[in-house]
Amino acid sequence: MSMPGRELVVRLERLVHGGDALARHEGRIVFVPFGAPGELVRVAVLEERADYLRGQLLEVIEPAPERVPSPCLYFGECGGCQWQHLDYAAQLRAKQQIVVEQLERIAHLPTPPVRPTIGVSDPWHYRNHARFTVRRSGHLGFTRTDRRRFLQIDYCLLMQPPINAALAELQGRATGQRLHQVVVRCGARTGDRLIGPRVGDGSWPLPSGQPFYREQLLGREFQVSLSSFFQVNTRPDQRPLPLRHTPAPPDPSQAEALVLLTRDRLQLTGLERVVDAYCGVGVFALLLAPFCAEVIGIEESAAALRDATANRGETSNVRFLQAKVEDALPTLDGRVDAVVIDPPRAGCKPAVLEAIIRRRPRRVVYVSCEPATLARDLRVLVDGGYRLEEVQPVDLFPQTYHIETCTTLVWEGAW
Repeated sequence: MSMPGRELVVRLERLVHGGDALARHEGRIVFVPFGAPGELVRVAVLEERADYLRGQLLEVIEPAPERVPSPCLYFGECGGCQWQHLDYAAQLRAKQQIVVEQLERIAHLPTPPVRPTIGVSDPWHYRNHARFTVRRSGHLGFTRTDRRRFLQIDYCLLMQPPINAALAELQGRATGQRLHQVVVRCGARTGDRLIGPRVGDGSWPLPSGQPFYREQLLGREFQVSLSSFFQVNTRPDQRPLPLRHTPAPPDPSQAEALVLLTRDRLQLTGLERVVDAYCGVGVFALLLAPFCAEVIGIEESAAALRDATANRGETSNVRFLQAKVEDALPTLDGRVDAVVIDPPRAGCKPAVLEAIIRRRPRRVVYVSCEPATLARDLRVLVDGGYRLEEVQPVDLFPQTYHIETCTTLVWEGAW
């Protein structure tokens, strides 16, 4: 039996959820960060359990063709990226395969209809949101891969230019007010920027402490407060989208692609009553509103609902409810023709899935950032009478293992 500290030579088979490469040794699985499928590697055993080992990559004896040099000075130390050592096409294939594996293993869905991952033309400088840890010295950074220690970062290849510009200004100067974290957010289409909380005494030329920033999606402007959730990848891009019923703008961002895919898969005729569960600042609700009769957005966060209400403006066929989805959806009056679900990483509470099955909307689009909980919830919905029509991965997070999916379900049970 291998003991921690021992070295092994193993052949890596595939990438798995969480970003590691998987190998096998003497009947047990070995998880190896920063590996690539097909590689022969030497690893040090760091952790040993009854059914698996966790190793540290020491040497790549036979590199895979997909291995590329990482352009980032911090890669391997910083906990933000897992796949900079992989060619981008290989990252997209791996994300599709991981979704397939999760649906087969957790949801027990044979040959699930998972489409190729929608990528971007440039997998760098896409993030509109950074959360920096602040040291007492005023220096900013992220957490190392061991999730304990601080790593000063002077430039991040994932961040949009306004965030790196702010980082350069803040580095070594973010003192006062017992700052522990600084958030920088920006609008790719508006040029707006938010830095929070307030840094310094107000005399510093870099503005901070703004209540919100603004971003545009599909031509509509959205107000987003410091604590409100908003998709991180809003940079315009040019690449084809697999749309069947919806015309696409010339340069949709990945966040806009999610909305376009959702609208397309709902097949709206203008007569539907749609529920946008976990509606946040109202993105899906307000961008779907011109194509249906009514949209009801449900959101627990008071801050996000304030943004959503401000974003609604003069739109008359959208109303928002501040409530937990598991409380509001089961008691909602009237019919529900379609549902958009965009839950947090933990997925849906059982009461949400039960309410959907009981109400039987004809079409459901489930937007997920976590394949494991998506698989768990899809099993419930399929058992309840829904047919899984399609799972479309969308790469909102290049260079990382994180996967966004847009899943379409159609009611096939009895009415």
